[in-house]
This record gives sequence, C-alpha cells and structure tokens, in this order.
Amino acid sequence: MIRRLLRGSEWRRDVLRTNLWLVPAVEVLIAVLLFAGTYALDRAAYDGVFQVPGWAISGSADAARQILTAIAAAIITVVGVVFSIVIVALTLTSTQFGPRMLRNFIRDRGTQLTLGTFVATFVYSVLALGSIGQGAHGDFVPHISITVTLVLMVADLAVLIYFLHHIAVQIQLPQVIASIARDLAGAIELQAGDPTVGADARYATLLIADMDAPRSGYLQYIQHRTLVRIAAEKDAVIHLRYRPGHFLVQGHPYATVWPASAADQVARELARAHVTGPYRTLAQDVSFGVDQLVEICIRALSPAVNDTFTALTCIDWIGDSLCKVTGRWQPTRVYRDASGTVRLIATQTTYQRLVQRAFEKVRQAGRGMPAVMIRQLDALAKIMERTVAPDDCAVLLDQAAMIERLSTASVDEESDRADVRRAYQRVLDVHAGLAAPDAPAAQAT
Repeated sequence: MIRRLLRGSEWRRDVLRTNLWLVPAVEVLIAVLLFAGTYALDRAAYDGVFQVPGWAISGSADAARQILTAIAAAIITVVGVVFSIVIVALTLTSTQFGPRMLRNFIRDRGTQLTLGTFVATFVYSVLALGSIGQGAHGDFVPHISITVTLVLMVADLAVLIYFLHHIAVQIQLPQVIASIARDLAGAIELQAGDPTVGADARYATLLIADMDAPRSGYLQYIQHRTLVRIAAEKDAVIHLRYRPGHFLVQGHPYATVWPASAADQVARELARAHVTGPYRTLAQDVSFGVDQLVEICIRALSPAVNDTFTALTCIDWIGDSLCKVTGRWQPTRVYRDASGTVRLIATQTTYQRLVQRAFEKVRQAGRGMPAVMIRQLDALAKIMERTVAPDDCAVLLDQAAMIERLSTASVDEESDRADVRRAYQRVLDVHAGLAAPDAPAAQAT
C-alpha cells in the first residue's frame, strides 16, 4: 500500500520540489505567523499584562527603527548575493554537465532553504519595523519582536556559512553523479519493485481502436490507477503505446482500446490520466537517469574536456544502477482491477535497450582509451553476477565482445590490449560460472 501511494504521489512531489518558490513561500508564511505571535506578546506587555522579559532588547522607537532598518537592508543584500551564487552555479551546471542537469540543482533543498530563510527574515524585520508607532501609553516598541529579529539574523549567518559549503560540494562532479544515481535508484525501486504489476504481453493483439494524443510534449507521468478505474467503469482494456520519456505528437495515436465502442468515452478521460511537458523527468522514466549519467560521461571523454576520471566515476554508477535493475525488470506490464480482470497494458524500455543506452555511447566515445574499456568490462562482470535470464546474459556478452573488438581495432599498445582482454575474460568467466551449476544436471540427463 505504501509503495502504491508513493507511485501515485511521485509526480506531484517532483513538480513541487523542482522550483525555487515553494520552500521560501512556506518559510515566509512561518515568519508571518511567528511575527503574529511575538506582536501579540509585545502588545500584551505594552498594555501591562506582564513585564517585558529581561532578555528582550530595550530602547527607544528611533533606536528600534535604526536596528530593524539596518537588518532589513543587510538581509536583502545577502539575498541578492545568494541569488547571484545560485545563478553562477546554474550557469556552470549548464556548461559543464549539460542543460538537463539544471533541474537537479533547482530541486536542491539546501538552496531552497537558504533563499527561504533569508527572505523570511527580511519579511519578519519589515513587519516588525512597520509595527513601531504611537500608542495610548506613548511610543509602541515591539521589544520581543526586535529580539527575535536579532536571533534570526544570527541564524542567517549560520545558514550562509552552510550554503557556501553546500554549494561548493554540490558543484563537484562526483557529487552530481552520485545525486543522479540516488534519484535513479529511487525510480528503479518504485518501478521495478512493484509487486502488483504483472508481465503478460499476449493481450495486446485484442486492442483494435486508436486514441490520439491530446497535446504534444514529452510524456512525463502516467496515472495507472486512474486508467485502470476508467477501464473498469467502461468494461474495456487500454493499451498504452508510449512510455514516459517518449515524445507525443498531438493527433497521433497514443493508446488503443478494446472494445471499439468504449474508445470515445475512454478518450475523454484519458487526458486527465497522463502528464506531458517540455522535458523528461525521472518520476517514471528510468532510462532518463541512465541518459543523464551517460551524458556526463561522454562530455568528460570529449577532447574539449578530457576528464577520464569523471568518466570512470559515471561508469561505476551506471553499473550500480543496472545491477539494481537486473533480474527485476518487466518491459510489458499488465494492470488488473479488483476482480483480477486485465484493464491496462503498459510498456517500459526493455532491459536490452537499457544496457545499450548505458554502454554503447560511452564505448564509442572511449575509442582508443583502455581505462574506459576496462572499467566498462568490470561493470559488465558485476552485472553478469546478478543475471539469471539467458537473454539478459546474451545482451551483456554482446556488449563485452564489442568492447573487446574496439580495443583490438583502436588501442595501439599490446600491453594495454592485453589488459582489456583480461577484463573481457573476467566477464566470460563470470558467465561460465553461472552456467556451471547446470552442467552436471545436463550430463545426468
């Protein structure tokens, strides 16, 4: 149940997280509520309900205005500096890592919390400044609110130090790669580990009526439960032709339905059950996470950058991600209603295609680079250890053989070619070890 709820809310959480306004808006609201509380206490102290605490800062109205004005001016200046640092980080990200990495920095909680903390302090100080004025017993000075403003300013200094450290860590390539790999691992757990989904492609031949895409854009999210409910209400079966990550063209067939008589009714509801947009997301698109790691890797291998160690780091995390997928991936997924009737047939990228996306472009970019070839073969050996299906083993062996042939064709030094052959042999040895337990049984037969 928890897994299904997470799958249903993943898209909403991703949309809310990938912006720079939500967290600051929440912190500003908290600041307003905090000021309402301290202002009520100041009013009560002004009316003689209780004495102002000894730790509260005292002084005249003019002194209070000067303090709050100075704090507000300093805070808004720091906000501008923080915003400038964020823009520089985003520019560096777009140039060094590729434009698709921008969203990973925008959704960073540390940046959002830093901006929100400073903006909230500014709003609080302005509200406190505006509350100073004449009252029935002389000048009204919100002593408690001013004291809280100074406490917030000290907290802002701590947040600023944290932010400088945080942004210095976040722009390091290993950290960027590890962050993408963590997001990819979460997407794999949500998609590959769903026990409520079956894998059966034989129903696809029954679907006879086409439904067109209502709008163009990258398919970002599909509400499978909503589609199952719609199909159950209309006593129909829906087959989705596209998966998250594909580009939909308005007016082109997007799904098919059986029976044809239910197509018109289902088509009216279909637009509410999927989301399209101008970019791909990781919410349901595992291949996008692989593509992000591959993009950083081939950029690092380009002559302009020539950063082999970053490429090796990417290959390590690519191998880790494919280890999580191996043996669990279901390219064709069948969703059933409460009675067990098939209502929705969806597809994901195949395991073969995931492996190809993970290794082929990197292999091509690493031509003539033995270190890259050896690290790819090491990753294939680790993945092979978790492989059980013969077809999956064949895919991995094909990739390993292509790397070995590329080494023969592009590496000039014989000792380097020998190192690559040894790594290739390790892949073959792992595969032979997987097949060995079956040998005695085959001989006995």
